[in-house]
Amino acid sequence: MHELQALLREYDRARGYTDELWRDLTPDEVVWRPHENFSAIGWHLGHQAHVAHFMIRNLTAAEPSPDPELDGLMDSANPEKFRGALPTVGRLTAFRETVAERVHARIGDIAAGKVGAPTQMTIVATHLLTALINHEYQHDQWIGEVRAEHLGHALPADPDSDRVRRIDGYLCLQPYV
Repeated sequence: MHELQALLREYDRARGYTDELWRDLTPDEVVWRPHENFSAIGWHLGHQAHVAHFMIRNLTAAEPSPDPELDGLMDSANPEKFRGALPTVGRLTAFRETVAERVHARIGDIAAGKVGAPTQMTIVATHLLTALINHEYQHDQWIGEVRAEHLGHALPADPDSDRVRRIDGYLCLQPYV
């Protein structure tokens, strides 16, 4: 249980770092694409949440999407040119917050043993959260590059965590040993 709670804090830290990368941008900057075959920062924000929802849904608890209209748009299997227009910043923010609440609720239930096969689900949840955190940071790298190199904004400091370090230029969560 302690490990899952620590991982949830790291998940929140990763999401907080993402917020530092985009919250001060204008809506136009969030939807701007450096090239027609590149995804906008807003797409990455929705995609991070989309992946979190589908991983929780498919690995721990079947539940409907919090915003089914965004599912195809935020799926990286769909080529950029077929994804459609991005939703508003407000809708992206709400989607991200709802998914994060669901991640916390489901992992909280697992940590409290309120699931079938609680030991097995704890193992699944540990790996799932590690993957979600690293996926969040993976997309933060691209968001940060567009923020700094194309939009001219300074980057925030790396997250303050003894569990996170840069590997191949990307922030990554080191597993518990």
